[in-house]
Amino acid sequence: MMNSERLTGLARLAFKNRASQVYLALVAAATVFVTVDTLFVHHEDASFAGVWLFSLAAPTVFVFLIGGGAVGEGFASSAGFLYPALIVSVLVQAVAIGAFVRLLRHRPTTATGHPREA
Repeated sequence: MMNSERLTGLARLAFKNRASQVYLALVAAATVFVTVDTLFVHHEDASFAGVWLFSLAAPTVFVFLIGGGAVGEGFASSAGFLYPALIVSVLVQAVAIGAFVRLLRHRPTTATGHPREA
């Protein structure tokens, strides 16, 4: 079970740095684009607008899709699985971006002030 400090730390990683905010803004813009394209634009064939959203949610969303496919193909392709999988994968990636930014900001330095070499 996660305590409130840990949840606050994860939320801080996901939402309180510029890199994660830019990523989430791109996802929000792609979501608006997909929604408008789906609801208001008539297409003769299927639209590929959702590809942008999946590209932004990759690779995490594909892990969820593989896991859902193991449960059942009908389950993995249902909206009740797909939308939460997209949301969770975007949040996981926002946390990962925030952790990476924190790692870059707080990496150890030598006495000369330069990062240590590997």
